[in-house]
Amino acid sequence: MRLLLIRHGQTPSNVDFVLDTAVPGPGLTALGEQQAAALPEALADEDIEALYASTLVRTQLTAAPLAAARGLDVLVRDGIRELTAGDLEMLPGDTEQGALYMKTVFAWAAGDTELRMPGGESGAEALARYDAVVAEAAGNGAGTVAMVSHGAAIRMWTAARADNVDVPFAAARPLDNTGVVILEGSPADGWKALSWAGAVVAPEGEGGPAGRPLGETA
Repeated sequence: MRLLLIRHGQTPSNVDFVLDTAVPGPGLTALGEQQAAALPEALADEDIEALYASTLVRTQLTAAPLAAARGLDVLVRDGIRELTAGDLEMLPGDTEQGALYMKTVFAWAAGDTELRMPGGESGAEALARYDAVVAEAAGNGAGTVAMVSHGAAIRMWTAARADNVDVPFAAARPLDNTGVVILEGSPADGWKALSWAGAVVAPEGEGGPAGRPLGETA
């Protein structure tokens, strides 16, 4: 299966640089609406057979133009929502407490899945819910599936599940609004990332130093 993981369009909380992960969450800014409207053309070469979005409003609004252009229903699933911030909810991402969010997220991707977000979920719980939606899509037999999800969740899941993406790579590459990570594989055989925001994915271990990941959550 070809799997397209798409970050939602810009939200007011992205502009304000705060950790906003609760359901249903905010809608899109005017720029976010433009980004969503541009997705059908940006993905024109992709033969998308199924389209998913999370339970947060911003992903459904982002998916709507693509669904209309392709004549697809948007399958809403809670499993691909953003990683719950718990006690860190609505804190600025550029504070020490805010930094704890991404530190925890990448610890999960590195294998410390029993670690729990303060007041929130564990890595094992977050991966299990995301895995379940991916497994559902794979089980339905679609060749290409698009999932409109969230920055931290996409980066964490890809670093944990793609054989050729490690934590330094994902940490150094925040995903812009409506940025796309494309993978190929299956739950049984594993996953390989083909591209990250339009760039070919570097081999594991060549990710470079950690970047500024905090603003790319939610």
